[in-house]
Amino acid sequence: MLPALLRTFSWTALRRHPWRSTAAVAAVMLGVALGFAVHVINASALAEFSQAVRSVQGRPDLELRAARGALPESLYGLVAAQPQVELASPWLELSVRATTKTSDASQPGVALRLLGADMLLLPDMAPDLAPRLREGAERLDMLAPATVFLNPAAQQALGLLTITADTPPLTLRAGLATHSVRVAGTVAANGPPLAVMDIGAAQDLWGRAGQLTRLDLRLRPGHTREQLQAALTALPDWPEGVQFAEPQDALQRVDSLSRAYRVNLTVLALVALFTGAFLVYSVLALSVAQRAPQLALLAVLGATPRERLALVLLESCALGLVGSVVGVALGTALAALALQLLGGDLGGGYFAGVQPTLQWSPGAALLYALLGLAAALAGGWWPARHAQRLPPAQTLKGLGSQGGAASHAWIGIVLIAAAALLAGVPPVNGIPVAAYVAVGLLLVGGMALLPPLVQALVTRVLPLAAGNALALLALERARRMRQSAAVAVGGVVAALSLAVALTVMVSSFRDSLVQWLDSVLPAPLYLRAAGGAGGISGDEAAVFPPDFAARLAQLPGIARVQAMRTSSLQLAPDRPALTLLARPLGADPAQALPLTAPALPVPPGRVGLYVSEAVVQLYGVAPGGDWSEFSKAFGAPAPGGRALSATFFVAGVWRDYVRQHGAVTMDSEDFARLTGDARASDIALWPAAGATAAQLREPLLAQARASLGDAAAATLELTSAEAIRARSLAIFDRSFAVTYWLQAVAIAIGLFGVAASFSAQVLARRKEFGLLAHLGLTRRQILTVVAAEGAAWTAVGALAGLLLGLAVATVLVHVVNPQSFHWTMDMSLPWPRLAALATAVVAVGTATAWIAGRMAAAQDAILAVKEDW
Repeated sequence: MLPALLRTFSWTALRRHPWRSTAAVAAVMLGVALGFAVHVINASALAEFSQAVRSVQGRPDLELRAARGALPESLYGLVAAQPQVELASPWLELSVRATTKTSDASQPGVALRLLGADMLLLPDMAPDLAPRLREGAERLDMLAPATVFLNPAAQQALGLLTITADTPPLTLRAGLATHSVRVAGTVAANGPPLAVMDIGAAQDLWGRAGQLTRLDLRLRPGHTREQLQAALTALPDWPEGVQFAEPQDALQRVDSLSRAYRVNLTVLALVALFTGAFLVYSVLALSVAQRAPQLALLAVLGATPRERLALVLLESCALGLVGSVVGVALGTALAALALQLLGGDLGGGYFAGVQPTLQWSPGAALLYALLGLAAALAGGWWPARHAQRLPPAQTLKGLGSQGGAASHAWIGIVLIAAAALLAGVPPVNGIPVAAYVAVGLLLVGGMALLPPLVQALVTRVLPLAAGNALALLALERARRMRQSAAVAVGGVVAALSLAVALTVMVSSFRDSLVQWLDSVLPAPLYLRAAGGAGGISGDEAAVFPPDFAARLAQLPGIARVQAMRTSSLQLAPDRPALTLLARPLGADPAQALPLTAPALPVPPGRVGLYVSEAVVQLYGVAPGGDWSEFSKAFGAPAPGGRALSATFFVAGVWRDYVRQHGAVTMDSEDFARLTGDARASDIALWPAAGATAAQLREPLLAQARASLGDAAAATLELTSAEAIRARSLAIFDRSFAVTYWLQAVAIAIGLFGVAASFSAQVLARRKEFGLLAHLGLTRRQILTVVAAEGAAWTAVGALAGLLLGLAVATVLVHVVNPQSFHWTMDMSLPWPRLAALATAVVAVGTATAWIAGRMAAAQDAILAVKEDW
């Protein structure tokens, strides 16, 4: 009979207090929903991107790529003749901008991936790229010059939903070259916008005769990649710098780039679940405090301490189960909505152009439901332990368990020490697992230190209140009930510490980005090909001839001109290509680069390199040594070029917040001397005193028309450093928009927990208020005591939350960020925002305590203490 009574008691408690149950369910629900939604969005985007890569790549067994530049076309015949090769498919890939005659002239156009392929091999090698001719088209149109086939994403982006004979031609632009092409049909490949054309037609159209981007190979049965690689490298005329890559290497490159972003976003989403556990704790603490006499009565009727423990845990399990189920459903809906409105990008920029479909996994749903259930059980554990330890006789007399359990400060100290040790552990597969654990230990350790912190503060303040009876009453109660006071501010610390940590991290990143932009954008004006930032990169961006910068320097109103070159270098097939920047460095590279330490002198006979922080972590290089791997890849001959012989010395490390995969800078004179290529990608301009961008625009464009031609000059854009800085910060804010949203949800859950925690504390003291009323305190004085306690303890919680949040922010800024994204930043403390957060928390805590005290003090004093008679 007793087990049935316990179940009825638990169900009645949940049913009689629906607002309390709803609050706990909402906390778990939001945490599970946010975490599961982020997981579904990331999984859907990655799955769609992987499918798109496989669709475009087809079914090769092996890929050949050049470490620098392009492959010579002569390799095609050499490789295809090998007995191990069944099929060899050549490719030429370009990044272009596409517009139609109805396009907005002020817009750069749609970024397209243009693939030149052997049309006759596509059905066997890459069926999704096989052309599907429009109705009425000639069969040989697939081989016709200046003819392309669009995939569905390109059709949608260009507004060409149907391809007919009346479809207007497209204007394609790569660098300064502009060509008109006709659309003869479509291809089935999904993913970002792309266009396919015959490789011979592509080479002729873009002046890329003799160049290939890659060779896809299918091996004959019984032969392996290792056999073919050994046979090819043994050929006497086999060039250096050709890399043998597997098809999955492309997926590995994208996965490694986006993994840190996806994991950090998931952890951030689970912050809401972490704060939700504290809300469950507060709600159940309120429940246990209100039902202490009933729990004591159950003990008298025979309920064992273990059964009382199980009773409260059963309630928390029920709340967690409902919250988890609803949270998974809500997370699915949020993910579907986000994928429809935002795509799979979420601001990170890793899956731009991908429109994924929802990928729902029962295993992932079960995992996040179990996380929600675990959070609810963790939140209900301490109230359950309190119910287990209730002394029945004292509780029935209204005395309860005064003071709570003794605090163990050593536990908090041990946890914080363990967090400090874990912060120094290297990442696991690029993920800062130990650092995340360190953050969790910091939070739990900080909570464990709350009771001694309250005791220390009360001891110091108590002598100051000797002349004020009300203040003395509040402080003396806190001294004797320090564990309860610590419980009251626990929600404050949980909410505020996480909010402070995230605020400091984002602010530090943004301030460091601003300083970095000031360093890498020294010139007031920049001239480049329009739309270059949207897909034209590497050697394709080198659009200015060698003498163009010198001609601009002779114009009136120009004080100084600096040419810069962007290239790329593939050091490993399973890693993204390094960005190679060539710019004048002068005698002091620190004036041109944001170095993290003074540059080292370059030894005679060496070429100095300055690598980004990502290169140091990804490739294991360090200042003061030669980089043989770079020397080998850079020395590989480009088509029509020569083998380069140079030894590169790493002379310094600099910060780069744009290229997560790594960047290398060398002096432009060294680059031109070694490669024989002095073209430029960007031109930095310093106007003379009194000259403005508006005044210089026409002379610059006139010189461009004279040097490059009218069509090429029309593709140039003159941009100010302020505009580039504003655009970069807008991209940053968009990337962190989801972060701000998740942070706001976590803070809202935490503040709700603060309100519930103080309600639990105040409502459990109704008899105490009745006794104070019998002793002569007025209702106003009782409310003053309660409000003062709320303000004081919320202030203590705000102080503890601020200090703990700064400790967590230190780990995020100096450990999690470098291990995840391979760059460092300076810690910045936005005191106005932190003060606003702390003030809001104190105000909510004070108002909640006053409202709860008003409700408790409204009862008749005699009724409040009649159970003691």
